[in-house]
Amino acid sequence: MMAERNRIEVMHGVNLDQLGRRDPAHYGRLGLDELEVRISSAAAELGLQTRFFQTNHEGEFVEHLHRLEGLADGIVLNPGAWTHYSFAIRDALELAALPAVEVHLSDVESREPWRRQSVIAELCIARVVGRGPDGYREALARLQRELSR
Repeated sequence: MMAERNRIEVMHGVNLDQLGRRDPAHYGRLGLDELEVRISSAAAELGLQTRFFQTNHEGEFVEHLHRLEGLADGIVLNPGAWTHYSFAIRDALELAALPAVEVHLSDVESREPWRRQSVIAELCIARVVGRGPDGYREALARLQRELSR
């Protein structure tokens, strides 16, 4: 019998620890702790277990991706601004070789042109943008479908 695949690593990148302080028109008013409570609740409803990670240091983000083997079955990640240029994170995500969903609270597609570029999108099974905290629920549901195949 195959073990249940339900362990999701939720990774928040640069400046996401500042949620609640950042422009609420783009990012909402929830702080990171409150957002993680919502994500945990949504995950539990889907039968998923979550672990959370946040850093403002690109190298730590990369090293965390390197360490996920055997610890996670899928990844929900919001690298923040690193999404748009960090090939180091892209390469580490490729090495992690886990199904991943890219999430952004704001609608990066309708903001500054540089925000429309994602160097990780092609490695992800889905991309959820502009749905605020509900985007994480959508990402989890997409991963749950992928992992139950």
